[in-house]
Amino acid sequence: MLMDIGRVCVKISGRESGKVCAIVDVLDERFVVIDGDVKRKKCNVKHLEPLDKTIEIKKDAKTEDIVKKLNLAGFKVMGKKPVREAKPKQEEKVKKAVKSK
Repeated sequence: MLMDIGRVCVKISGRESGKVCAIVDVLDERFVVIDGDVKRKKCNVKHLEPLDKTIEIKKDAKTEDIVKKLNLAGFKVMGKKPVREAKPKQEEKVKKAVKSK
């Protein structure tokens, strides 16, 4: 079977087209769960281009493990984006403005 757990693919449609991912779970002949440089989600196999590489992962592996294995396989995968600092709330902005006057 071409779409098996650990198969490395490239998304060919949608918002994340061109991104590298790996198959984490096979739901049926049309749908799989993917993760990697994309959000973990259910995906139609028609939206994936399977590559000839596979990585050794277990079913429902963690995102960190998948990203690590993809990077070791030669793909540049960022995984989750770094968390930015929260913007100050409007009340805090007003308090700072009042104190500076």
